[in-house]
Amino acid sequence: MSTFCDGLTRRDAIRLGTASLFGSSIGLPQLLKAEGAAKPKKEVSLIFIFLHGGQSHIDTFDLKPDAPAEFRGEFNPTQTKIPGLIMCDLLPRVATQLDKFSLVRSFRHHNSDHGPADHYILTGFFPTAGFNPSVTPNNQKPSVGSVVSKRLGPKGSVPAYVALPKMHPSGGSAYLGALHAPFVIDADPSAPTFSVPDLVPPPSIASDRLDDRRKLLATVDKYHRSAEAKANTHAGAVATFRDKAFDLMTSQQAKKAFDIAAESDKMRDEYGRHSLGQSCLMARRLVEGGVRCVTVDHSNWDTHDGNFAVLKNTLLPSYDSAISTLFRDLADRGMLDSTLVVVTGEFGRTPRINKNAGRDHWGPSFTVLLGGGGVKGGVVVGKSDARAERPATDPYGPEDLYATMFTLMGIDPKGEFHTPDGRPTAMVNNGKVMNELM
Repeated sequence: MSTFCDGLTRRDAIRLGTASLFGSSIGLPQLLKAEGAAKPKKEVSLIFIFLHGGQSHIDTFDLKPDAPAEFRGEFNPTQTKIPGLIMCDLLPRVATQLDKFSLVRSFRHHNSDHGPADHYILTGFFPTAGFNPSVTPNNQKPSVGSVVSKRLGPKGSVPAYVALPKMHPSGGSAYLGALHAPFVIDADPSAPTFSVPDLVPPPSIASDRLDDRRKLLATVDKYHRSAEAKANTHAGAVATFRDKAFDLMTSQQAKKAFDIAAESDKMRDEYGRHSLGQSCLMARRLVEGGVRCVTVDHSNWDTHDGNFAVLKNTLLPSYDSAISTLFRDLADRGMLDSTLVVVTGEFGRTPRINKNAGRDHWGPSFTVLLGGGGVKGGVVVGKSDARAERPATDPYGPEDLYATMFTLMGIDPKGEFHTPDGRPTAMVNNGKVMNELM
Protein backbone atom coordinates (compact mmCIF):
# COMPACT_ATOMS: atom_id res chain seq x y z
CA MET A 1 0.00 0.00 0.00
CA SER A 2 1.53 3.35 -1.03
CA THR A 3 2.06 6.19 1.40
CA PHE A 4 2.80 9.86 1.08
CA CYS A 5 5.48 11.69 3.03
CA ASP A 6 3.11 12.36 5.92
CA GLY A 7 2.81 8.63 6.56
CA LEU A 8 -0.88 8.40 5.69
CA THR A 9 -1.89 5.31 3.76
CA ARG A 10 -3.93 5.30 0.60
CA ARG A 11 -6.44 2.77 1.92
CA ASP A 12 -9.31 4.95 1.33
CA ALA A 13 -12.57 5.22 2.56
CA ILE A 14 -15.91 3.98 3.34
CA ARG A 15 -18.18 3.35 0.43
CA LEU A 16 -20.72 6.06 1.00
CA GLY A 17 -20.07 9.24 2.83
CA THR A 18 -21.50 10.71 5.94
CA ALA A 19 -23.72 10.13 8.88
CA SER A 20 -27.18 11.42 8.18
CA LEU A 21 -29.61 12.97 5.72
CA PHE A 22 -30.36 16.66 5.97
CA GLY A 23 -32.07 18.74 3.33
CA SER A 24 -31.67 22.42 2.62
CA SER A 25 -34.56 24.83 2.41
CA ILE A 26 -35.11 27.65 -0.01
CA GLY A 27 -37.34 30.66 0.33
CA LEU A 28 -39.46 32.53 -2.22
CA PRO A 29 -36.82 35.20 -2.96
CA GLN A 30 -34.26 32.54 -3.80
CA LEU A 31 -36.77 30.66 -5.95
CA LEU A 32 -37.63 33.79 -7.90
CA LYS A 33 -33.96 34.59 -8.34
CA ALA A 34 -33.25 31.07 -9.58
CA GLU A 35 -36.14 31.23 -12.03
CA GLY A 36 -34.87 34.51 -13.40
CA ALA A 37 -31.29 33.35 -13.79
CA ALA A 38 -30.03 32.45 -17.24
CA LYS A 39 -29.94 28.74 -17.82
CA PRO A 40 -27.03 27.09 -19.62
CA LYS A 41 -27.71 25.95 -23.18
CA LYS A 42 -26.68 22.43 -22.21
CA GLU A 43 -26.48 20.50 -19.00
CA VAL A 44 -22.81 20.32 -18.05
CA SER A 45 -21.26 17.36 -16.25
CA LEU A 46 -17.92 17.47 -14.43
CA ILE A 47 -14.88 15.20 -14.53
CA PHE A 48 -12.56 16.30 -11.71
CA ILE A 49 -9.16 14.61 -11.95
CA PHE A 50 -7.20 14.97 -8.72
CA LEU A 51 -3.46 14.33 -9.04
CA HIS A 52 -3.00 13.19 -5.47
CA GLY A 53 0.34 14.27 -4.03
CA GLY A 54 0.85 17.38 -6.13
CA GLN A 55 1.92 17.62 -9.78
CA SER A 56 5.14 19.51 -10.53
CA HIS A 57 4.05 22.59 -12.46
CA ILE A 58 7.59 23.62 -13.39
CA ASP A 59 8.21 20.22 -15.04
CA THR A 60 4.94 20.04 -16.99
CA PHE A 61 2.97 23.16 -17.96
CA ASP A 62 5.08 26.02 -16.60
CA LEU A 63 8.65 25.24 -17.66
CA LYS A 64 11.34 27.85 -17.05
CA PRO A 65 14.10 26.96 -19.54
CA ASP A 66 16.01 30.16 -18.77
CA ALA A 67 16.06 29.66 -14.99
CA PRO A 68 19.22 28.49 -13.18
CA ALA A 69 19.89 24.74 -13.33
CA GLU A 70 18.81 24.15 -9.74
CA PHE A 71 15.33 25.34 -10.75
CA ARG A 72 14.70 24.48 -14.39
CA GLY A 73 15.13 20.71 -14.09
CA GLU A 74 15.96 18.05 -16.66
CA PHE A 75 13.09 18.32 -19.15
CA ASN A 76 12.95 20.28 -22.38
CA PRO A 77 10.16 22.47 -23.72
CA THR A 78 8.15 21.60 -26.81
CA GLN A 79 5.82 23.69 -28.92
CA THR A 80 2.13 23.00 -28.60
CA LYS A 81 -0.76 23.37 -31.01
CA ILE A 82 -1.03 26.98 -29.87
CA PRO A 83 1.79 29.02 -31.51
CA GLY A 84 4.32 30.32 -29.00
CA LEU A 85 3.01 28.22 -26.12
CA ILE A 86 5.38 25.61 -24.71
CA MET A 87 5.07 22.70 -22.32
CA CYS A 88 7.12 19.66 -21.34
CA ASP A 89 8.33 17.55 -24.28
CA LEU A 90 7.29 14.40 -22.39
CA LEU A 91 3.65 15.37 -23.05
CA PRO A 92 3.60 15.29 -26.87
CA ARG A 93 0.04 14.00 -27.21
CA VAL A 94 -1.33 16.50 -24.71
CA ALA A 95 0.42 19.27 -26.64
CA THR A 96 -1.68 18.43 -29.72
CA GLN A 97 -4.93 18.88 -27.77
CA LEU A 98 -4.26 22.29 -26.24
CA ASP A 99 -6.92 23.89 -28.42
CA LYS A 100 -9.45 21.96 -26.31
CA PHE A 101 -8.35 23.13 -22.85
CA SER A 102 -6.71 26.06 -21.09
CA LEU A 103 -4.20 26.60 -18.30
CA VAL A 104 -4.31 28.81 -15.22
CA ARG A 105 -0.63 29.48 -14.42
CA SER A 106 -1.27 32.05 -11.69
CA PHE A 107 -2.95 29.62 -9.30
CA ARG A 108 -1.92 29.50 -5.67
CA HIS A 109 -2.96 29.01 -2.06
CA HIS A 110 -1.34 29.38 1.33
CA ASN A 111 -0.88 25.78 2.49
CA SER A 112 1.65 23.08 1.55
CA ASP A 113 0.47 20.16 3.71
CA HIS A 114 -1.34 17.26 2.06
CA GLY A 115 -4.42 16.94 4.28
CA PRO A 116 -5.50 20.58 4.55
CA ALA A 117 -4.53 21.32 0.94
CA ASP A 118 -6.50 18.28 -0.27
CA HIS A 119 -9.59 19.51 1.57
CA TYR A 120 -9.09 23.00 0.16
CA ILE A 121 -8.92 21.81 -3.45
CA LEU A 122 -11.70 19.22 -3.16
CA THR A 123 -14.19 21.47 -1.34
CA GLY A 124 -13.13 25.07 -2.02
CA PHE A 125 -12.80 25.74 1.71
CA PHE A 126 -9.65 25.67 3.82
CA PRO A 127 -10.30 23.56 6.93
CA THR A 128 -10.65 25.22 10.28
CA ALA A 129 -9.34 24.22 13.72
CA GLY A 130 -9.99 20.60 14.61
CA PHE A 131 -9.45 19.21 11.10
CA ASN A 132 -8.03 15.69 11.29
CA PRO A 133 -6.67 14.40 7.97
CA SER A 134 -6.33 10.85 9.33
CA VAL A 135 -10.13 10.47 9.62
CA THR A 136 -12.19 9.17 6.72
CA PRO A 137 -14.27 10.94 5.63
CA ASN A 138 -12.72 14.15 6.90
CA ASN A 139 -14.91 16.76 5.25
CA GLN A 140 -15.76 19.91 7.13
CA LYS A 141 -17.43 21.10 3.92
CA PRO A 142 -19.05 19.03 1.16
CA SER A 143 -16.87 18.00 -1.76
CA VAL A 144 -17.45 19.29 -5.27
CA GLY A 145 -19.33 16.14 -6.30
CA SER A 146 -21.66 16.34 -3.32
CA VAL A 147 -22.51 19.96 -4.08
CA VAL A 148 -23.24 19.02 -7.70
CA SER A 149 -25.40 16.13 -6.51
CA LYS A 150 -27.35 18.37 -4.14
CA ARG A 151 -27.87 21.17 -6.63
CA LEU A 152 -28.53 19.16 -9.81
CA GLY A 153 -29.70 15.75 -8.58
CA PRO A 154 -29.42 12.43 -10.44
CA LYS A 155 -30.38 11.77 -14.05
CA GLY A 156 -32.22 8.47 -14.26
CA SER A 157 -31.02 5.56 -12.16
CA VAL A 158 -27.29 6.30 -12.25
CA PRO A 159 -25.71 8.05 -9.25
CA ALA A 160 -25.25 11.79 -9.47
CA TYR A 161 -21.73 11.53 -8.05
CA VAL A 162 -19.21 8.73 -8.57
CA ALA A 163 -15.69 8.48 -7.11
CA LEU A 164 -13.09 6.20 -8.68
CA PRO A 165 -10.99 4.17 -8.33
CA LYS A 166 -11.55 5.05 -4.68
CA MET A 167 -12.92 7.89 -2.58
CA HIS A 168 -10.51 10.49 -1.33
CA PRO A 169 -11.00 11.16 2.41
CA SER A 170 -12.11 14.72 1.55
CA GLY A 171 -14.46 13.49 -1.18
CA GLY A 172 -17.46 13.05 1.14
CA SER A 173 -20.69 14.95 1.56
CA ALA A 174 -20.29 16.44 5.07
CA TYR A 175 -23.56 17.96 6.34
CA LEU A 176 -25.34 17.28 3.01
CA GLY A 177 -25.74 13.68 4.15
CA ALA A 178 -25.72 10.20 2.70
CA LEU A 179 -27.98 11.01 -0.22
CA HIS A 180 -25.21 13.14 -1.73
CA ALA A 181 -22.21 10.98 -0.84
CA PRO A 182 -20.41 9.39 -3.78
CA PHE A 183 -20.99 5.97 -5.18
CA VAL A 184 -17.47 4.57 -4.78
CA ILE A 185 -16.24 2.05 -7.33
CA ASP A 186 -13.40 1.00 -4.99
CA ALA A 187 -11.65 -0.97 -7.74
CA ASP A 188 -9.05 -0.15 -10.38
CA PRO A 189 -10.58 -0.10 -13.90
CA SER A 190 -7.21 -1.13 -15.36
CA ALA A 191 -7.20 -4.46 -13.51
CA PRO A 192 -7.84 -7.47 -15.77
CA THR A 193 -10.47 -8.75 -13.35
CA PHE A 194 -12.13 -5.37 -12.87
CA SER A 195 -15.75 -5.29 -11.82
CA VAL A 196 -17.78 -2.79 -9.87
CA PRO A 197 -18.38 -4.13 -6.35
CA ASP A 198 -21.99 -4.11 -5.24
CA LEU A 199 -23.32 -3.13 -8.67
CA VAL A 200 -23.85 -6.40 -10.49
CA PRO A 201 -24.83 -9.47 -8.45
CA PRO A 202 -22.84 -12.65 -9.00
CA PRO A 203 -24.03 -14.73 -11.98
CA SER A 204 -25.10 -17.48 -9.58
CA ILE A 205 -27.96 -15.28 -8.36
CA ALA A 206 -30.98 -16.13 -10.47
CA SER A 207 -32.98 -13.33 -12.01
CA ASP A 208 -36.07 -14.15 -9.97
CA ARG A 209 -34.11 -13.37 -6.83
CA LEU A 210 -33.56 -9.84 -8.11
CA ASP A 211 -37.30 -9.41 -8.00
CA ASP A 212 -37.40 -10.40 -4.37
CA ARG A 213 -36.19 -7.45 -2.35
CA ARG A 214 -36.04 -9.40 0.89
CA LYS A 215 -33.56 -11.86 -0.59
CA LEU A 216 -31.56 -9.17 -2.34
CA LEU A 217 -31.12 -7.25 0.90
CA ALA A 218 -29.01 -10.13 2.17
CA THR A 219 -26.67 -9.57 -0.78
CA VAL A 220 -26.33 -5.83 -0.19
CA ASP A 221 -26.31 -5.95 3.62
CA LYS A 222 -22.60 -5.12 3.58
CA TYR A 223 -23.72 -1.50 3.05
CA HIS A 224 -25.45 -1.73 6.41
CA ARG A 225 -22.47 -3.25 8.17
CA SER A 226 -20.00 -0.88 6.51
CA ALA A 227 -22.10 2.15 7.34
CA GLU A 228 -22.55 1.20 10.99
CA ALA A 229 -18.93 0.20 11.53
CA LYS A 230 -17.25 3.02 9.65
CA ALA A 231 -19.60 5.96 9.78
CA ASN A 232 -21.87 5.25 12.75
CA THR A 233 -24.91 6.00 10.64
CA HIS A 234 -28.47 5.94 11.86
CA ALA A 235 -31.20 3.75 10.40
CA GLY A 236 -32.37 6.34 7.88
CA ALA A 237 -28.94 6.67 6.30
CA VAL A 238 -28.49 2.90 6.21
CA ALA A 239 -31.78 2.60 4.37
CA THR A 240 -30.48 5.15 1.86
CA PHE A 241 -27.36 3.06 1.25
CA ARG A 242 -29.49 -0.04 0.79
CA ASP A 243 -31.94 1.58 -1.58
CA LYS A 244 -29.14 3.02 -3.69
CA ALA A 245 -27.52 -0.38 -3.95
CA PHE A 246 -30.78 -2.07 -4.93
CA ASP A 247 -31.57 0.54 -7.57
CA LEU A 248 -28.12 0.19 -9.10
CA MET A 249 -28.26 -3.59 -9.18
CA THR A 250 -31.53 -3.53 -11.08
CA SER A 251 -30.70 -0.64 -13.44
CA GLN A 252 -29.78 -1.38 -17.05
CA GLN A 253 -28.69 2.25 -17.42
CA ALA A 254 -26.17 1.83 -14.61
CA LYS A 255 -24.91 -1.52 -15.84
CA LYS A 256 -24.25 -0.07 -19.28
CA ALA A 257 -22.47 3.02 -17.92
CA PHE A 258 -20.15 0.99 -15.68
CA ASP A 259 -19.35 -1.69 -18.29
CA ILE A 260 -15.88 -0.61 -19.39
CA ALA A 261 -15.41 -3.97 -21.13
CA ALA A 262 -17.84 -2.76 -23.79
CA GLU A 263 -15.14 -0.40 -25.06
CA SER A 264 -12.99 -1.55 -27.97
CA ASP A 265 -9.45 -2.72 -27.31
CA LYS A 266 -8.26 0.13 -29.53
CA MET A 267 -9.97 2.76 -27.41
CA ARG A 268 -8.75 1.23 -24.17
CA ASP A 269 -5.20 1.13 -25.55
CA GLU A 270 -5.39 4.79 -26.57
CA TYR A 271 -6.37 5.86 -23.07
CA GLY A 272 -3.62 3.60 -21.71
CA ARG A 273 -3.86 0.30 -19.85
CA HIS A 274 -3.05 1.92 -16.52
CA SER A 275 -5.07 3.29 -13.64
CA LEU A 276 -5.27 6.88 -14.84
CA GLY A 277 -6.08 5.94 -18.43
CA GLN A 278 -8.84 3.48 -17.61
CA SER A 279 -10.23 5.76 -14.89
CA CYS A 280 -10.52 8.58 -17.45
CA LEU A 281 -12.22 6.22 -19.89
CA MET A 282 -14.62 5.09 -17.17
CA ALA A 283 -15.31 8.74 -16.31
CA ARG A 284 -16.22 9.44 -19.93
CA ARG A 285 -18.57 6.43 -19.96
CA LEU A 286 -20.19 7.56 -16.73
CA VAL A 287 -20.94 11.14 -17.79
CA GLU A 288 -22.15 9.77 -21.12
CA GLY A 289 -24.48 7.55 -19.11
CA GLY A 290 -25.87 10.43 -17.05
CA VAL A 291 -23.56 10.83 -14.04
CA ARG A 292 -23.30 14.50 -13.07
CA CYS A 293 -19.85 14.43 -11.47
CA VAL A 294 -16.99 11.94 -11.53
CA THR A 295 -13.89 12.42 -9.40
CA VAL A 296 -10.73 10.50 -10.24
CA ASP A 297 -8.23 10.22 -7.38
CA HIS A 298 -4.87 9.35 -8.94
CA SER A 299 -1.71 8.71 -6.90
CA ASN A 300 1.19 9.17 -6.35
CA TRP A 301 2.49 12.57 -7.48
CA ASP A 302 4.40 13.20 -4.23
CA THR A 303 7.84 13.28 -5.87
CA HIS A 304 10.22 14.21 -3.05
CA ASP A 305 12.78 11.69 -4.31
CA GLY A 306 13.80 11.10 -7.90
CA ASN A 307 11.23 13.53 -9.27
CA PHE A 308 12.54 13.42 -12.82
CA ALA A 309 12.87 9.66 -13.08
CA VAL A 310 9.38 9.07 -11.67
CA LEU A 311 7.81 11.65 -13.96
CA LYS A 312 9.67 10.43 -17.04
CA ASN A 313 9.20 6.69 -16.54
CA THR A 314 5.78 6.46 -14.92
CA LEU A 315 3.61 9.50 -14.29
CA LEU A 316 3.94 11.60 -17.44
CA PRO A 317 3.52 8.76 -19.99
CA SER A 318 0.29 7.78 -18.21
CA TYR A 319 -0.85 11.38 -18.03
CA ASP A 320 -0.04 11.97 -21.71
CA SER A 321 -2.15 9.09 -23.00
CA ALA A 322 -5.02 9.51 -20.54
CA ILE A 323 -5.59 13.27 -20.67
CA SER A 324 -4.97 13.71 -24.39
CA THR A 325 -7.33 10.86 -25.29
CA LEU A 326 -10.00 12.07 -22.89
CA PHE A 327 -10.19 15.48 -24.58
CA ARG A 328 -10.05 14.05 -28.09
CA ASP A 329 -12.65 11.40 -27.27
CA LEU A 330 -15.03 13.92 -25.72
CA ALA A 331 -14.67 16.16 -28.76
CA ASP A 332 -15.17 13.28 -31.22
CA ARG A 333 -18.38 12.27 -29.43
CA GLY A 334 -19.77 15.79 -29.33
CA MET A 335 -19.50 15.80 -25.53
CA LEU A 336 -16.84 18.44 -24.96
CA ASP A 337 -19.24 21.38 -24.69
CA SER A 338 -21.30 19.50 -22.12
CA THR A 339 -18.42 18.06 -20.07
CA LEU A 340 -16.18 20.24 -17.93
CA VAL A 341 -12.79 18.65 -17.19
CA VAL A 342 -10.61 19.96 -14.36
CA VAL A 343 -7.14 18.53 -13.67
CA THR A 344 -5.14 19.62 -10.63
CA GLY A 345 -3.12 18.46 -7.67
CA GLU A 346 -3.50 19.86 -4.18
CA PHE A 347 -0.45 22.07 -4.85
CA GLY A 348 2.65 22.21 -7.04
CA ARG A 349 6.24 21.26 -6.28
CA THR A 350 9.11 23.42 -5.08
CA PRO A 351 10.84 25.15 -7.99
CA ARG A 352 14.20 24.59 -6.31
CA ILE A 353 15.32 20.97 -6.67
CA ASN A 354 16.18 19.27 -3.39
CA LYS A 355 19.24 17.14 -2.54
CA ASN A 356 17.41 13.93 -3.53
CA ALA A 357 16.75 15.12 -7.10
CA GLY A 358 13.16 15.72 -5.97
CA ARG A 359 10.79 18.57 -5.44
CA ASP A 360 8.82 19.19 -2.26
CA HIS A 361 5.33 20.59 -1.58
CA TRP A 362 4.59 24.06 -2.94
CA GLY A 363 1.28 25.84 -2.51
CA PRO A 364 2.41 29.38 -3.49
CA SER A 365 2.31 28.68 -7.25
CA PHE A 366 0.99 25.93 -9.52
CA THR A 367 -1.00 25.30 -12.69
CA VAL A 368 -4.61 24.14 -13.04
CA LEU A 369 -6.01 22.75 -16.30
CA LEU A 370 -9.63 23.34 -17.34
CA GLY A 371 -11.33 22.35 -20.57
CA GLY A 372 -14.74 21.70 -22.07
CA GLY A 373 -18.05 22.74 -20.55
CA GLY A 374 -17.85 26.23 -22.05
CA VAL A 375 -14.17 26.89 -21.31
CA LYS A 376 -12.29 28.52 -24.16
CA GLY A 377 -9.47 26.35 -25.46
CA GLY A 378 -5.87 27.40 -25.97
CA VAL A 379 -5.89 30.16 -23.36
CA VAL A 380 -3.22 30.70 -20.71
CA VAL A 381 -4.48 32.69 -17.75
CA GLY A 382 -1.82 34.55 -15.78
CA LYS A 383 1.81 33.67 -15.37
CA SER A 384 4.31 32.88 -12.67
CA ASP A 385 7.59 34.63 -12.00
CA ALA A 386 10.92 33.72 -13.60
CA ARG A 387 11.43 30.69 -11.31
CA ALA A 388 7.77 29.59 -10.99
CA GLU A 389 7.85 30.46 -7.29
CA ARG A 390 4.97 32.96 -7.16
CA PRO A 391 2.27 34.29 -9.47
CA ALA A 392 3.53 37.30 -11.42
CA THR A 393 -0.03 38.39 -12.24
CA ASP A 394 -3.20 38.61 -10.17
CA PRO A 395 -3.53 35.17 -8.58
CA TYR A 396 -6.46 32.79 -8.50
CA GLY A 397 -7.19 30.22 -5.81
CA PRO A 398 -9.56 27.38 -4.89
CA GLU A 399 -12.48 29.71 -4.15
CA ASP A 400 -12.22 31.13 -7.68
CA LEU A 401 -11.99 27.66 -9.20
CA TYR A 402 -15.26 26.71 -7.48
CA ALA A 403 -17.03 29.90 -8.53
CA THR A 404 -15.96 29.19 -12.11
CA MET A 405 -16.86 25.49 -12.14
CA PHE A 406 -20.30 26.04 -10.68
CA THR A 407 -21.05 28.95 -12.99
CA LEU A 408 -20.17 26.82 -16.00
CA MET A 409 -22.48 24.09 -14.70
CA GLY A 410 -25.40 26.45 -14.24
CA ILE A 411 -25.12 26.45 -10.43
CA ASP A 412 -25.31 29.83 -8.69
CA PRO A 413 -22.00 30.15 -6.80
CA LYS A 414 -23.65 32.64 -4.43
CA GLY A 415 -26.11 30.01 -3.24
CA GLU A 416 -26.38 28.75 0.32
CA PHE A 417 -26.88 25.48 2.11
CA HIS A 418 -28.14 24.88 5.64
CA THR A 419 -26.28 22.86 8.21
CA PRO A 420 -28.16 20.31 10.38
CA ASP A 421 -28.79 22.97 13.03
CA GLY A 422 -30.33 25.27 10.44
CA ARG A 423 -27.39 27.64 10.10
CA PRO A 424 -26.95 29.05 6.55
CA THR A 425 -23.54 28.47 5.03
CA ALA A 426 -22.10 29.70 1.74
CA MET A 427 -21.67 27.22 -1.07
CA VAL A 428 -18.59 29.08 -2.36
CA ASN A 429 -16.27 31.09 -0.14
CA ASN A 430 -16.36 34.49 -1.90
CA GLY A 431 -14.70 33.25 -5.07
CA LYS A 432 -14.61 35.21 -8.30
CA VAL A 433 -15.27 33.71 -11.73
CA MET A 434 -12.21 33.40 -13.97
CA ASN A 435 -13.79 35.28 -16.86
CA GLU A 436 -10.74 34.88 -19.08
CA LEU A 437 -11.78 31.25 -19.53
CA MET A 438 -15.44 31.82 -20.32
